[in-house]
Amino acid sequence: MANIIAVIWDFDKTLVDGYMQDPIFREYGVDGTEFWKEVGALPEKYKREQNVNVNRDTIYLNHFINCAKPGGIFEGLNNAKLRGYGSQLDFYKGIPEIFDATKRMIEEDPRYREYNIRVEHYIVSTGFKEVIEGTPVRKYVERVWGCELIEGNMPDGTSVISEIGYTIDNTTKTRAIFEINKGPGIDVNAKMPEELRRIRFENMIYIADGPSDIPAFSLVRKEGGSTLAIYPSRDEHGFAQVERMRRDGRIDMYAEADYSEGTTAYMWICSAIKRRAERIYQSERHKITGVLSEVPKHLNE
Repeated sequence: MANIIAVIWDFDKTLVDGYMQDPIFREYGVDGTEFWKEVGALPEKYKREQNVNVNRDTIYLNHFINCAKPGGIFEGLNNAKLRGYGSQLDFYKGIPEIFDATKRMIEEDPRYREYNIRVEHYIVSTGFKEVIEGTPVRKYVERVWGCELIEGNMPDGTSVISEIGYTIDNTTKTRAIFEINKGPGIDVNAKMPEELRRIRFENMIYIADGPSDIPAFSLVRKEGGSTLAIYPSRDEHGFAQVERMRRDGRIDMYAEADYSEGTTAYMWICSAIKRRAERIYQSERHKITGVLSEVPKHLNE
């Protein structure tokens, strides 16, 4: 179905001001800076002590699980609690309003409605899927990709996160993008003609905050989609980072993390969507006019 425009979002520092784990740290009285410092040291620790390589993007999941055990700093942490933290996050201005506004912008245009052109939103994150499921943006999003955890039981019978079920890292985000491209229920490795894919890459817009998303940025941009990098307002380091990505050809545009109507981010996203909607509209019209034969006329006309 080539009439769908997909806006694909990262989550931490793209939609929310900070990290989705911040409410967890607040509730349990944990210093988030120290926690992430511990996580950052784990790859070297396991390599030195056991000569084992670990995934730097997802090793934090093991640390959370270990800390959720009896006596740990996150004792009793489970999926229900994770989902509850979603309502405690601080979203950037304009979120979730831009989700609804961009959908209505296309759906309410009679020209685009004629060909069932529409916008869909997706979130692809290396964070906890359950947290995202508990946020107010979830109702505007078609599907969420994130890390999922399996629960076990504490000695008192209560549930607690105990095993890793599914992971997304900065590289496998591209797998999720291919799943969006092919559509639900289709094996991502299955060979599939481009014209049968549900959402073409050229109709994708990928929005994220930094270098960790370069694999996803590169895939979408290479295949004809558009890419936008977000940086926190008045953050010189963040600005320098996204400017470097622009110079390196990783992204099409960058903007401050404010999605209110009239901001750079809002106008760029809307413009990117409208360009794709117009292209789809013209393509659909051409399909019809191209097959219409000329009206028969008398020989002397």
